[in-house]
Amino acid sequence: MSVDTSMRIRPAAVAGMFYTREPQRLKAEILHYLNQATPSDGILPRAIIVPHAGYIYSAPVAACAYSLIASISTKIKQVILLGPSHYVAFRGMATPQADYFATPLGNIRINQPLCQRAESLPFVQADARAHEKEHSLEVQLPFLQCLLDDFELTPLVVGDCPAHQVAELLELLWGGDETLIIISTDLSHYHSYEAASRIDQQTSQAILRLQPENIHYEDACGRNPLNGLLTLAREKQLKIKCLDLRNSGDTAGSQDRVVGYGAYAVY
Repeated sequence: MSVDTSMRIRPAAVAGMFYTREPQRLKAEILHYLNQATPSDGILPRAIIVPHAGYIYSAPVAACAYSLIASISTKIKQVILLGPSHYVAFRGMATPQADYFATPLGNIRINQPLCQRAESLPFVQADARAHEKEHSLEVQLPFLQCLLDDFELTPLVVGDCPAHQVAELLELLWGGDETLIIISTDLSHYHSYEAASRIDQQTSQAILRLQPENIHYEDACGRNPLNGLLTLAREKQLKIKCLDLRNSGDTAGSQDRVVGYGAYAVY
């Protein structure tokens, strides 16, 4: 059988670091996190907000949002995934120059028409460098592969970008019930357990009140995509619920210098 050598694949960059590279173990771990997640009361989300650290730290929190997807998994055909840039400094947002994203669980098809629609905005451009090492998007993909049957992905790395531009992009790609929006962000970084709990509680209140103007640089690494979603959610008069709010001191780390994690559903 011939192999299509023109197929552009973005390989997994953090398998073996942020999560296991062994497929069966990876799937078993994700199913365990999902089974352990606290069930919520029938929310059907249009968007979710999830953390993106190593699985031992953040996956129990992320699973609380992903567990809501199970009941609507057959409807979802498109996933719009936004996360912050940790490695490349740039203005605006970046689509990948790839046809597929790879994980140990297989390849996910990139929705080229939606990427091109995003690139019609002056602040969005294709940039493979922004995606090459970025973990904020990659760690979400195995969850999606375990939950969804057949879907396409539109992934964007968000650089220095104001909330109104992110909101404009999300409005452009919003779609209907077939589309799920995912915002990938952690909360505060490297404070004591007590300080982080206080800061993250304040940030969580700003999220729940749809107040992006009260979420700043030190509050969330993914504040740019997060604030864009909150801006649009406020315009659309949507509701938001906190599903879990913890930090690495609660899950698997020491309590000296912790990272905060929150999971939220927008509906």
